[in-house]
Amino acid sequence: MLVTGGCGFIGTNFIRYLLEESDFEGRVVNVDKLTYAGNPENLADLESGFGDRYVFVKADICDRDAVGRVYREYEIDTVCHFAAESHVDRSIVRPEDFIQTNIVGTFNLLEAARDREGRLELFHHISTDEVFGSLAEAGLFTEKTPYNPSSPYSASKAASDHLVRAYHRTYGLPVTISNCSNNYGPYQFPEKLVPLMILNALEEKPLPVYGDGRNVRDWLYVLDHCRAIWTIMKEGKRGETYNVGGRGEIENIRLVEMICDILDSMEESPGKRPRRELITFVKDRPGHDFRYAMDFSKLERDLGWRPTETLGSGIRKTIEWYLENRQWVERVRSGEYRSWIREHYGA
Repeated sequence: MLVTGGCGFIGTNFIRYLLEESDFEGRVVNVDKLTYAGNPENLADLESGFGDRYVFVKADICDRDAVGRVYREYEIDTVCHFAAESHVDRSIVRPEDFIQTNIVGTFNLLEAARDREGRLELFHHISTDEVFGSLAEAGLFTEKTPYNPSSPYSASKAASDHLVRAYHRTYGLPVTISNCSNNYGPYQFPEKLVPLMILNALEEKPLPVYGDGRNVRDWLYVLDHCRAIWTIMKEGKRGETYNVGGRGEIENIRLVEMICDILDSMEESPGKRPRRELITFVKDRPGHDFRYAMDFSKLERDLGWRPTETLGSGIRKTIEWYLENRQWVERVRSGEYRSWIREHYGA
């Protein structure tokens, strides 16, 4: 199995799940460009623990020749495609990176898969609820919701979704697609909302919340997402799309308050004051969608998957992980892991 972007947040958790918990018995070939959010240290222990069942290849999916070599050398028959530029704020400042990685990179992977001439069993594409745009106060995104992206990030993911479907319809490539809600959990890069709030709260730094904090997101614990992906890959109907949600719909401000309250119950603030007092409202993000909420009844009904973590239990587990892995946090925030990458991979 080729896993693209396996050194990122969700990819790291998925590879660990595949090798340590699932019934997968094959080899994982992890291809990652190692941008700022890719950290191969996350998986370094797998090389000794699983031998040749885990292989890392530093390569850019935008390099078509490199992608083709990986397919041929490792006789790839299954693909799970995570690799993407994924931070909305970064897409607003520098959209070209998102067009290249998310659209051109996906095209290269599909072309290489097509070259396998019937030897490819599955191309699974990971996407996002953001392709659907914004919901009002009622309603849910379904697999039939029209696409209406608001940011360069979500537009690039929408384009990649359409490419994957087109390759199924035009060339008969066996594909599945999953659109997930906001993920959180271990190994998430600290720029994202949940780890940013946890780490800032621990250090008594301001907790920046966009606008009035009333924007709503559905939160999905990353290990629940990994189980969903593997379920879809094994049992999903080829050519179909499946929504994945966490039943964790909440206003941003309420989520930040939850994080503050759980942290307060676990570790007293150095200033001996409620961490809610650190919340600071900042200027809203351009094109900020009001609400996302996922209807994943198709996945639940057809394949029997449902989340095991509630938002409360998942957030508590996530906080515990960050408290127990402060050295990882410091290496990531200081950039020390980049030195490790240079030492091992020369870039």
